[in-house]
Amino acid sequence: MPSFELRWPQRPRFIPTLTSLLLAAVCASSLAATPTVQKTSATKHKHKPAKAKHRLAAPSPLPGPSYAQRADVMLAAEDMAQRRNLDPAWVRQTLAQAHYIPAIAKAVTPPAVGVAKNWQAYRSRFVEPIRIQAGVAFWHTHRDELVRAQAQTGVPAEIIVGILGVETLYGQQSGNYRVIDALTTLAFDFPTSHPRAAQRSAYFKDELEQFLSLCSRSSRDPLGIKGSYAGAMGWPQFMPSSWVKYALDFDADGVVDLMNSPADAIGSVANYFKAYGWQTGLATHFPVALDVSRLDMDALLAPDILPTFSVASFQAKGAVLTGEALQHTGKLALIELQMGNAPPMYVAGTDNFYVITRYNWSSYYAMAVIELGQAVKQAMSAASGH
Repeated sequence: MPSFELRWPQRPRFIPTLTSLLLAAVCASSLAATPTVQKTSATKHKHKPAKAKHRLAAPSPLPGPSYAQRADVMLAAEDMAQRRNLDPAWVRQTLAQAHYIPAIAKAVTPPAVGVAKNWQAYRSRFVEPIRIQAGVAFWHTHRDELVRAQAQTGVPAEIIVGILGVETLYGQQSGNYRVIDALTTLAFDFPTSHPRAAQRSAYFKDELEQFLSLCSRSSRDPLGIKGSYAGAMGWPQFMPSSWVKYALDFDADGVVDLMNSPADAIGSVANYFKAYGWQTGLATHFPVALDVSRLDMDALLAPDILPTFSVASFQAKGAVLTGEALQHTGKLALIELQMGNAPPMYVAGTDNFYVITRYNWSSYYAMAVIELGQAVKQAMSAASGH
């Protein structure tokens, strides 16, 4: 993602989507584990299904002042138009109709430190009956597209299903912010209290420019597109740059439409993971135990979620593997999932686990995607009697 979240920090970076709001809420609410439906996406042309209703949709964000009188924004509009060969008057007019959204500025403020993380509480928000049932229905309806995407990219259907379930509950929750407002707010009024405000502002200026270019080339109305508070769009919650790089016309109707085409969303998610190096047939993670007599936890956790250790070096530092994991020839990372006041849970993450975190830089997010996909697949098998 293509996505940008307020998450339990593992590395100093944001990855945009509404999943972030949920994760921050999990922390702030002492991690009460009441299952709810959550977040972001949308449906398509050829077999145009009825537009999904937004479940538990957030109220429309209250707009602040427009950017029409901001000289710096109008100057930036000229620069964007020149770089992208866009009509300067159109760019100025579009940005003049964007509004500052106070709720967005608040949303990108890092959550308070010191709140205990809890994998089980986070998991319960995604791996729950409503999302599993919706995933089964989605898989039944789009079985052919999922089979084709897996065959072409090697990305398992359950991973694609997991992503779309976590991101947008299969198109039911794609975001309630105008993308033009979200991107303009974050490009020109990113909170200066943030430790990386300058870098974040520059990132969103690039995404805003990409969004305007994308709308111009596809004749989309930039004022009519809604998405996450960070400007992520559609079923898979792609940022504009990810849409340009990875989105596919997977239903071959001549239009790339992540807002209304489940098929395009399926193919685009698979293409995204393939581009980031998904390895066909490789597990995402293995069970791991810890040998306290030779455990070097500082060394094991230092690389965070980046696979760094060979099987031999992993075990030499006290991470004990068994079975299939012993035959693994690639690198591994020790993934720590904190459990509130209980002892943490650990797994050995492979390169494919790391690929999932390219969508959202969080081990909690990656595990939620994996386990939701597995739960949907198991429910499919149970229903078919396999």
